[in-house]
Amino acid sequence: MLRIGLTGGIGSGKSTVAGLLAARGARIVDADRIAREVVEPGTPGLEAVVAAFGQEVLTPEGALDRPALAAVVFADPDARRRLDGIVHPLVRARATELVAAAPPDAVVVQDVPLLVETGQAGSYDLVLVVEADLDTRVRRLVGRGLAEDDARARIAAQASDEQRRAVADVVLDNSGSVEDLEAQVDRFWAERVAPVLG
Repeated sequence: MLRIGLTGGIGSGKSTVAGLLAARGARIVDADRIAREVVEPGTPGLEAVVAAFGQEVLTPEGALDRPALAAVVFADPDARRRLDGIVHPLVRARATELVAAAPPDAVVVQDVPLLVETGQAGSYDLVLVVEADLDTRVRRLVGRGLAEDDARARIAAQASDEQRRAVADVVLDNSGSVEDLEAQVDRFWAERVAPVLG
């Protein structure tokens, strides 16, 4: 099994790269998707979040109110650490289950936005980092409905490009076109993945 840790800042294009790798046969384990799963209504994760942050982080239907929770944790580093302490262990445990279920000859790509922040770089055979320049990332996030100030705050709250590069085996630049990114993914697959698969 080849385990690849895929990371990059918010708005860098990790999901696009994950899709390109999946199209080449990789199994994707998406930490963001798992993070949503572990706090669905009825889960111990959601109970723990409500115990830590109160009923005001719930919608009237009893689901997690993500904007309300984000407003609390992005303004308060201690609150963010409390949330991370609840969610990260649950995400890691579920990701471990999904990786264990993959065939022994699989290429498993774990899409982990906070790979650097959570000190997980050493857990992978390869670390693949996706980058895009700041203006491109802000533009993408605004296009998804975030206010520009919120977009910049979320980018600033994450590891820097330099910190990600320090743990990267390969860096993909996603400031250009999708075709350019796809060519970089092709090169990565040919040079770093195919030789391992034999």
